[in-house]
Amino acid sequence: MNRIVKAISIFLVLIFLVAVAANRQFRIQDSKFKAGANELVIFHAGSLAVPFKQICEEFSALNADVRIVREAAGSRMCARKIADLNRRCDVIASADYTVIDTLLIPEYAEWNIKFASNEMVIVFRRDSRRANHINKNNWYDILLENDVAFGRSDPNADPCGYRAVLTVILAEKFYNRRGLAENILAKDRRYIRPKEVDLLALLEVGELDYIFIYRSVAEQHKLRMILLPDQINLKKAEFADFYKTAHVNVTGKKPGTFITKTGEPIVYGVTIPKNAPNHELALKFLTFLLDADKGGAILKRNGQTLMVPSTTDSFDRLPECLTKYALPVQQGGKG
Repeated sequence: MNRIVKAISIFLVLIFLVAVAANRQFRIQDSKFKAGANELVIFHAGSLAVPFKQICEEFSALNADVRIVREAAGSRMCARKIADLNRRCDVIASADYTVIDTLLIPEYAEWNIKFASNEMVIVFRRDSRRANHINKNNWYDILLENDVAFGRSDPNADPCGYRAVLTVILAEKFYNRRGLAENILAKDRRYIRPKEVDLLALLEVGELDYIFIYRSVAEQHKLRMILLPDQINLKKAEFADFYKTAHVNVTGKKPGTFITKTGEPIVYGVTIPKNAPNHELALKFLTFLLDADKGGAILKRNGQTLMVPSTTDSFDRLPECLTKYALPVQQGGKG
């Protein structure tokens, strides 16, 4: 009898321990699920690093239970993380809205909102070679001097890279200097980097004298800059027809394929990928980002202009809460 009682007791203890362990494991998994449910993963262009840090801090202050993970990279690299590597993220913000159109829609995203603008400039240090002589009328001659080094980002990874190429092609036409683009693009290729902000350290230590970069980044880092003519800086909509005369080929969706990028005014784009783990939280973030008094005000403080509402080909596919930040193409408007 004692043996039976003892066996039953041991059996009950085992059941209790199993139940405790199972309950503990459930709590751990439930805790992980809740943490994941409150995590927002954002892929964004390197040129958005400073404003997005501030935007995320303000958003987090209003949503204390949200954990934000940001990954800055060249916009095309951000898109390839989703399309080629199957990386999951909740928001992707590109320095070129066409990156979303050409690399993500329709397989990996459904819609695209244009939200900010920028312009190309050339930055330098106080002690850069020829710093006392360079201006918007002679910069191309100075960059071609043997003892002067300049950098630009990779056109296949970063919109700033192919925009630097487009700027130089337009400069050849604008200044009527035959062969200028070929000569500049053949020089200092060893200084090409994945994204434009990667070049800032090389400029700071004196390895580079000049960099092709966005004006917003120059202002955020308080860099000296050459403001380029509107005909070549990819800023003004009124010069869109002239911008279209410049073209550059970059890698396409599949290895070995290429697409042609045509010059146009600089416009940033943002979307939520189809595989976003936290779609509702992403929508909440975008309503903050695209609000002129919230995210838009932060962008403005950092040298960028909010462009909403702008036209989008994907207006009919936008979530209802975001339609006020865009316009259907037939309606016209900015963008």
